[in-house]
Amino acid sequence: MIEVQGFEGQTVGVLGLGRSGLTAATALRAGGARVVVWDDNPSARDRAAAEGFDARDFCKQGGFDDVACLVTSPGIPHLYPTPNRVIAAALQAGVPVDNDIGLFFRSLSRGDWDIYDRVPRVVAVTGSNGKSTTSALIHHILTHAGREAQLAGNIGRGVLDIDPPGDGGIVVLELSSYQTDLARALTPDVAVLTNLSPDHLDRHGGFGGYFAAKRRLFAEGGPDRAVIGVDEIEGQYLANQLAMAPQDDRVMRISSGTKLTGPGWNIFARKGFLAETRKGRQAANIDLRAMKGLPGAHNHQNACAAYAACRALGLGPREIEAGLASYGGLPHRSQLIAEANGVSFVNDSKATNVDAALKALQAFKSIRWICGGLAKEGGLDGLSDGLANVAKAYVIGREAENFALGLPGVDAAICTSMENAVAQAIKDAEDGDVVLLAPAAASFDQYDNFEQRGDDFTACVHAGLDVT
Repeated sequence: MIEVQGFEGQTVGVLGLGRSGLTAATALRAGGARVVVWDDNPSARDRAAAEGFDARDFCKQGGFDDVACLVTSPGIPHLYPTPNRVIAAALQAGVPVDNDIGLFFRSLSRGDWDIYDRVPRVVAVTGSNGKSTTSALIHHILTHAGREAQLAGNIGRGVLDIDPPGDGGIVVLELSSYQTDLARALTPDVAVLTNLSPDHLDRHGGFGGYFAAKRRLFAEGGPDRAVIGVDEIEGQYLANQLAMAPQDDRVMRISSGTKLTGPGWNIFARKGFLAETRKGRQAANIDLRAMKGLPGAHNHQNACAAYAACRALGLGPREIEAGLASYGGLPHRSQLIAEANGVSFVNDSKATNVDAALKALQAFKSIRWICGGLAKEGGLDGLSDGLANVAKAYVIGREAENFALGLPGVDAAICTSMENAVAQAIKDAEDGDVVLLAPAAASFDQYDNFEQRGDDFTACVHAGLDVT
């Protein structure tokens, strides 16, 4: 555990008692703070009481009188669309509001680090899409190369729940906009922005607020190296803001599909090949086409981001290439779960929106596409550029017929259930086909979450292959 520093003998409030909240409370107490907690859910307060924490309704008279700081969980709104009542009371009382990410960065550096030959470092990854895969990929490459590495944040363990890093240890953090927006300390050694597209706009008061939340990771502390996806204008702007000159290699630009030129440090992927250039000269070239854990242009963008971060940490191109080649993929994200009779089965249950599903459709040819669920606003028109790769769609969900109507020109079977969809896809599939779960919809009409949907797909595939 990372013991929180700087609050010894002071009272600190914790709002929200899920995984990150309880961990923050425990880490604060371990660092010498007196911790009081609140959650509107009585059962959550009971769980905290069982851990020895006192509950306090901060909105009652004098609730913040002795509180030095309020630590809140990322899912609790602090500004838009409306601040939570407890946070609003803290703002009125002038009590600083922070989150576990801010506590982590304020507490990570330790006095005994001067005995290390190599100081521990932190890589922080944010972006709209691909940040989980990029974070996991960086962690995989590092461990494959024999480096001590831990994965935490929005993926894996809570940031305060990890072990203090050892000599040369590296902490890889996936950070959402909810986390970067509020953290009072953001000082990674390497910061990564994968890409940017509209998301969580109600929480950030629009796209400008969303970009501002992401930008804080680069502006608050100033990383030693910044890896910036420049396929959108916002990334180009951010890279321009951070670089002091065209040849400033503290900024590493990445792209999927565009050849990057100039004297800076560039990593880009085109036609399945990753290239690194520096000072106008090519430094490395890697063939990504045969890497089954990284299919499609969107995963090639993730590979570029991970490659750049690992180069910034001092790994060589061949070390990184070996890690890329051995990466098996994250569960539910373009995850190859089986191969049989020349047919591949890919679980991309995380493709819950049209943009993510389109990238999955563009990553493969001859697709037996399992799709459908709780449709999101905006319709399915954004899928049109990927439908040429679909041999047949197998539509699941309670509104399967309506969903199929949004796929003009696509041969679609109304299956409703995952079991029926997988069984029909296995029956129809031919050598070279890909049976792909990329729903382009939320899962809540039939499942608790996208993980449960992906697990059901995997179970149905394995059961179907055992029968056939």
